[in-house]
Amino acid sequence: MLSWALAFLIVAVLAGALGFTGIAGTATGLAKILFLLFLVAFVVALISGRKPSAAA
Repeated sequence: MLSWALAFLIVAVLAGALGFTGIAGTATGLAKILFLLFLVAFVVALISGRKPSAAA
């Protein structure tokens, strides 16, 4: 998911440099959404992945 966010960010930068502002805005929005989803999934994985085992 992070790789997709980086790909959309690169597309946004290239489109912005070439003057395609509509495409750049859309790609930037998608990159932000994907990055936020990645962060949420990462935090959930960190919290749920490290549960202490019950030692008997």
